[in-house]
Amino acid sequence: MQIELRTQVIEPRRKTFTHVSNRYGDRPASRYEEGTIDLQGSEHFQYKPLWAPDKEIYSPDFSELKLADPYSYMDPRQYYYTPYVSARADLHEAFGATLSYLDKRGMFDRLPEAWHGVLQNIVLPLRHYEGAAQMISAAAARYGWGTSITQCFSYASFDRIGNAQMLSRAGISLGGGTADPLAVAKTAWIEDPTWQGLRKHVELTLAEQDWGKAIVALDVTDRVIYQLLYTHLDDVAIGSGAGSYSLIAQHFSTWFVDQRKWFDALYKAWAADPEHGAANVETLSAVVSQTLATVAEALAPVMTAVDGLVDAGAVDALAATVDQTRSAYAALGVATEVAS
Repeated sequence: MQIELRTQVIEPRRKTFTHVSNRYGDRPASRYEEGTIDLQGSEHFQYKPLWAPDKEIYSPDFSELKLADPYSYMDPRQYYYTPYVSARADLHEAFGATLSYLDKRGMFDRLPEAWHGVLQNIVLPLRHYEGAAQMISAAAARYGWGTSITQCFSYASFDRIGNAQMLSRAGISLGGGTADPLAVAKTAWIEDPTWQGLRKHVELTLAEQDWGKAIVALDVTDRVIYQLLYTHLDDVAIGSGAGSYSLIAQHFSTWFVDQRKWFDALYKAWAADPEHGAANVETLSAVVSQTLATVAEALAPVMTAVDGLVDAGAVDALAATVDQTRSAYAALGVATEVAS
């Protein structure tokens, strides 16, 4: 008796899920598309929220910033859960390796006193800024409309608490394994006059009911802070014998490059929307202009404190960064007004 083995190909009846084929036709779809397209709940709501009786519990009207079709925007990174978690695991593993190297070589002990002050008094208080950014991002994930948008904000909210944790780990290493520097940084954030302008700005952003305006205000603030602390000061640190500061800063600047990939694409989608584009640009221009003016004022005492420690030209860099940020938004189609 002979047995003959043959390969039989069974064609699937459908190449993807119905919610994807309804939009793109019956073609093979990526995991990102299957976990993103048309998953926003849009009907069969059980109740209206008592705190917003004029809206459904999920509604595009929680922000002035709208897209006629929210799925006209897609995350350029194509992140769904698995690749996101893998990418962030790599980032935090690399940060942990950097801290291990700094601890093993006693690099924080060799840090010049002035740069020790920069880490303690300027960088570590920002762990509270990152905590606020997490809540603002989570609110955008809750109240935003369209899964392709809200999942980006969900991942961003995890990123921000991760950034706060990295700053906490850096502070513990700076304190020789104790949390003392974190306690000092918390007191500075709450009580030091240097930080009260930025703290007020952050808390008002937390209270903003329009999730779109809040997340844009946060992004404007991010652009200025990350450029100043993790690029400008990084450049100064390299030439000042503060290599450990530079090694810490690189991880935050690397994360911010990734943040820009999806956020800048969202600005372009808002501005180019055939139905809401003009109104979106008007709203964006107003928020960006107002936030730039607020951030320039709020960060002025912080940059003065930096210059008092390391003479990094931070005050001048603040003005230059605000101008660069304004130009960056103009390149995205969002013109801004210069405060008089």
